[in-house]
Amino acid sequence: MIFTSLTSGKSAQGEAIEAFKTDIKAKKYIYLLGGVHGDEVEGVFVLKELFEWLKKDHDLNELPIIVIPILNIDGYRMGTRTNSHGVDLNRNLPSQNWSGELKKDKYNPGKEAMSEIENQFLDKLFHKFPPGLILTFHSWKRLINYNGDVKDISDFIASFNNYEVTPDIGYSTPGSLGTYGPEKYNCPVITFECPVLEEDLSLNDIWQENEKGLKNLFNENKFDRFL
Repeated sequence: MIFTSLTSGKSAQGEAIEAFKTDIKAKKYIYLLGGVHGDEVEGVFVLKELFEWLKKDHDLNELPIIVIPILNIDGYRMGTRTNSHGVDLNRNLPSQNWSGELKKDKYNPGKEAMSEIENQFLDKLFHKFPPGLILTFHSWKRLINYNGDVKDISDFIASFNNYEVTPDIGYSTPGSLGTYGPEKYNCPVITFECPVLEEDLSLNDIWQENEKGLKNLFNENKFDRFL
């Protein structure tokens, strides 16, 4: 596939937030999003490898795709979950259940919903290029969490990596993309949780256990109903 750079966003510290788009105009787009939490390097790496493959494999059917490799570029540089304001970007979106209550610093929702410049940039992209499906890469444990009518895609990926598939991770996530996407844009969201690095587990190992499923997702073009 051929990707071109979109106008970059800016982080709270003025760093560029890169975004890329395939050369296809469509009513809706597939979003591939990484680095919402800056310390989740495993998810960033898996998306990086997937993106490199998408750019190199010219036999793939062209699809309307937006890729944001690292949304929270300040947090990524600092090795922190939150951005440079100490806000969790995945608790800062203006879902109906957004709450300003600060229970733990790592889940800081910000002074108000959509207060953070990184989320403002993301939402501007959503308005310009409406999302049909969002696949966001995180790191926690081997888990595929889905919100909206996308269980079939989640099960398809899990048939290759044997990750747990669930619509409920067991606790509330107000202001998260998984809540905001279906609510605001009628767009399902898959939160792809990678395992974290351990003594006997490398970034390449994590990519390799997900490579076949993610590549087959695009090789078999499972996206028609989202576009």
